[in-house]
Amino acid sequence: MLKFGNTALSPVNNTAMFSSRIIVIVALSLDTGCDVNLVKHTLRFKHASAAATTETRPTVRKFDVGQRTQLSDFGKYVAECLPKYVQKVQITSGDELEVLIAPEGVVPVLQFLKDHHSAQFTNLVDIGGMDVPSREYRFEIIYNLLSLRYNSRIRVKTYTDELTPIESVNDVFKAANWYEREIWDMFGVFFANHPDLRRILTDYGFEGHPFRKDFPLTGYVEVRYDDEKKRVVVEPLELAQEFRKFELSTPWEQFPNFRTPAAAEDVDTSEKENK
Repeated sequence: MLKFGNTALSPVNNTAMFSSRIIVIVALSLDTGCDVNLVKHTLRFKHASAAATTETRPTVRKFDVGQRTQLSDFGKYVAECLPKYVQKVQITSGDELEVLIAPEGVVPVLQFLKDHHSAQFTNLVDIGGMDVPSREYRFEIIYNLLSLRYNSRIRVKTYTDELTPIESVNDVFKAANWYEREIWDMFGVFFANHPDLRRILTDYGFEGHPFRKDFPLTGYVEVRYDDEKKRVVVEPLELAQEFRKFELSTPWEQFPNFRTPAAAEDVDTSEKENK
């Protein structure tokens, strides 16, 4: 509790009261010779502490029916234009359009999305990968495209296995050069007709592909600096104990569905007769 003369000041929670108290304090400080900056700093600290204890509600993205309708219509249009390659069109829970295509349709589909006047996805933002060993085609390749003209994004997904290559899109998007090298380095997916397909992140002579699910967490070798040899040496890995597998599913799990991602909404691209 602060006192200036005969006036007692308590912590302030209201903005209007806070402003009025500052005016009173300045007036009192002129009479008593108190340090105004010290008073302002004290009240500002107490006001911030009181505001920090107030819980703020999270911002939830509003459901836009019009946007989902536009995405659905465009997905149907792409499927109608490229029925040979497009296998499925879906909209995710975050209102994002995904087009699933056959591996042989990577180049024609991306060329279509880049050059078509109603699409103009001229920016290849990134190429991602995913490994699911239980699938027949364990690798999933995701192309993230951006259209600055229409301020929209789209994801193009395809699939492959350890031996089947995917055609490089370096001639369509120059940015794909390093992205495809990264996928090759991390997952081991081969891109045919790539101008310079070599590792980009791992060291020279590295064995294996780190992002594969069957790649050991500890790796195969360890790299260290040898003070006697005055250089970096590569040695077989030595572990103090064997790897232990932990079972995380417990009977005390309260939210089992929280770990399961929301299912995407499929877009029906087939033509139905009006009844």
